[in-house]
Amino acid sequence: METFEIILSAFLGVGLAAAVGFRVFLPLLVLSLAGYFNIITLNESWEWAGSLTAVITMGVATLFEIFGYYIPWIDNLLDTIALPLATLAGTAVMVATVTDLSPVITWALAIIAGGGTAAAIKGNTSAVRLTSSTTTGGIANPVLTTVETGTSVVMAVVSIFLPILAFVLVVFLFFIIFRFYKKLRKKHLPRT
Repeated sequence: METFEIILSAFLGVGLAAAVGFRVFLPLLVLSLAGYFNIITLNESWEWAGSLTAVITMGVATLFEIFGYYIPWIDNLLDTIALPLATLAGTAVMVATVTDLSPVITWALAIIAGGGTAAAIKGNTSAVRLTSSTTTGGIANPVLTTVETGTSVVMAVVSIFLPILAFVLVVFLFFIIFRFYKKLRKKHLPRT
């Protein structure tokens, strides 16, 4: 495999991992559909993800996840279990999309870039939802759910068709997260 194709597959994996940080199953559904319709090539050991059975299973899981986030306080419970699931799913999408690399490099890249990206974004979205739940009594949570789901769809689709743009969007997301925490830290530092 050419170096450029390896880089594109890594960008695809990172973009999907970021989408997993917003919704765990939706990017897996998009990945399954892309594999099923031969839009992308899945790693040899992950070809099952492109089967009709996987598409149906991911579709049902996606519907349950999305609707679950619209139920007050269930959304916070879902966030609790979604963080470890997002980390695993982020790792999985990276392994599924990166092909023709040594298993050691593939898994290292998957754990660090895939799992790390998904965990960082999921952790932040969970914190935002918890803040929304405590400050608005959960009234604003459906709006957050809609934004998160939409962002996950956009990130997943862009990752499949424009992986370089998806990587740029991920870098932009991390920049926003960094700026937010920098501003928050500055706000809470004791004045001398």
